[in-house]
Amino acid sequence: MKDVTLPPLRSAVELPAENTALPEGMTIVRQATAGESGAFYFPVETTKGRQYVIVVLGSDNSLATIFRRQARQSLLYTLAVLLVTTCLTAIVVWRFPRPIKSLSIGARRIATGDFSFRVQTSGRRDEMGELTELFNDMIVKLDRTRELETQLYNAEKAVVVSRLASAIAHEIRNPLNYINLTLDHLRATFAPDDPRKQEKFNSLTTQLKSEVARINTRITEFLNYSRPAALEPQSLDLVATARDAMRIFDPQASECNVKTRIDEHGPVPRVTADAESLRSALTNLIINGLQAMDGNGGSLSIVLASEDEGRRARIEVTDTGRGIAPEDISKVFEPYYSTKETGTGLGLAIVRKAVDDHHGSISGKSKVGAGTTVTIILPAEQSPRA
Repeated sequence: MKDVTLPPLRSAVELPAENTALPEGMTIVRQATAGESGAFYFPVETTKGRQYVIVVLGSDNSLATIFRRQARQSLLYTLAVLLVTTCLTAIVVWRFPRPIKSLSIGARRIATGDFSFRVQTSGRRDEMGELTELFNDMIVKLDRTRELETQLYNAEKAVVVSRLASAIAHEIRNPLNYINLTLDHLRATFAPDDPRKQEKFNSLTTQLKSEVARINTRITEFLNYSRPAALEPQSLDLVATARDAMRIFDPQASECNVKTRIDEHGPVPRVTADAESLRSALTNLIINGLQAMDGNGGSLSIVLASEDEGRRARIEVTDTGRGIAPEDISKVFEPYYSTKETGTGLGLAIVRKAVDDHHGSISGKSKVGAGTTVTIILPAEQSPRA
């Protein structure tokens, strides 16, 4: 057997007592310098007595170095696990509370009456995505329910107002007719012979008849608004209808130094509408525009164009009058609301009713001191299919 020179020998378990006998050639080193080479022995008790297993390690594989390496690996594994756990926690925290916050914001918006809000789904297919879709469906249904309730309320109100209007009109028009006939009789029979008195008499009776006619006009407006529309739809040329409505006010516009014009932006589609109802709507808008300029001059225009690739027609009536305050613009189409001291508040309400009867929409924008634009959108006439 060849003798082998061993590095300093150390116990791998515990140091033996000083008097422990070791095999020949084995010596014990009590202390070792970190990183130096060494040999470790393991005492093993066998049937033939105590045997020793010796493990020789180089300087890079000393027991302390192995322990440090394992400690570093354990630390790296622990840090990796912590990093992955932190990332997963961040993802969970970001993914779940975010849609809940959106749902909370949506609930507050709905509580204020804003049914146009929608929660973003972001293409999620989990429980939160399903909850978001159900929430949006609920908003749509609530909005539709509110529209139906509003329509029902308006229908019930219209029936009540219509009956009331008919009764009031009957009770008022009877004495008005009597007053009108009496004035005619007075003018024909009791006119004074004195030219001065006769002129004054005629002036007063004419003024009285004018006031009676004005009251009759207001009653007619009230009845037109309150009664269900009896439309006679036909194919209508909007340009011709606008010119017809504007032509009536040419003398008044000239007297007030108001320039009027009708512009066509491209081909204007025809619409299926009641000619008298639509002409009346345009007439009311022209009257409002002229009154808004207070006889101080200005311009009034009607612009006609197509929209949505010819599927709808747009009518814009613009004046350069005193304008409407921002807090009033949303109310001007409501019945009996007027910004004028002597207004009845039915002119624009009648316009809106006419537009609604034709399944269109109406909106207005205005700037105080600069003028007002009222926009009407009507569905275009459907072309016959081949």
